[in-house]
Amino acid sequence: MDRDFLIDLFSNFRPVTIRRMFSGFGISADGINFALALRSGLYLRADEQTIARFEAEGSKPFQYQTKAKTVTVGSYWHLPERLYDDPEELTDWAKAALAAAQRAALRKRPKGRKAAKKAVAEKKPAVKKKRAAGKTAKRQS
Repeated sequence: MDRDFLIDLFSNFRPVTIRRMFSGFGISADGINFALALRSGLYLRADEQTIARFEAEGSKPFQYQTKAKTVTVGSYWHLPERLYDDPEELTDWAKAALAAAQRAALRKRPKGRKAAKKAVAEKKPAVKKKRAAGKTAKRQS
C-alpha cells in the first residue's frame, strides 16, 4: 500500500495524515493515530466497544514475531477485505476506529495538574547522587 492509495481509501471519511512508521504507515485524523498500514495489511484501532465487530467479520488482531515469541497487539485489528470495495461502510469503520483511539487517548491523559506532577515525580528516580568530597571542598575554598 502506498500513500496515495491510503489517502484515496479514506477520502470519504475525512482528510488523513499519513506518516512513515515501522514497516509501513501510521494513519491519523485530528492528530490521533487510528490505523496502521503495514506489509501484512491495514489495521484499525479497536477497543472493548468495537472488537466484537471485527470478530464477527473473522478479523484477527495485529501480530508480529520476535525471536522468542509471537506478540499480539489487541488494540489494532485487521480490516475486513470486503471494505476495500465499500467506501461508505469503510467510512463507518474508520469513524469507529477514530472514536476508539480517542477513548484510549482520554484514558492515558493525566487528570489535572496534580496528577501530571505526580506522574512526572513517579518517573524520576528517588535516589539523588551525592557529590564527590573533592568537588565540595574545591567550592568552599
